[in-house]
Amino acid sequence: MKVSIDTDRCRGHGICLGECPEVFELNDDGYAEAGPDVPPEFEKAVRSAASACPERAIVVS
Repeated sequence: MKVSIDTDRCRGHGICLGECPEVFELNDDGYAEAGPDVPPEFEKAVRSAASACPERAIVVS
């Protein structure tokens, strides 16, 4: 599974970090970042974070 953040949509709510801190982090400006490859044990949490994002900024493929 791959994950990315649409930086034009992210508003820094941090919900993703709360859902899966192993994959998501906030940069110095307070916006989400994520590594592209998601370990299998975190796939469910990443999908949950994507669903919870109010801006729909998390792209899962």
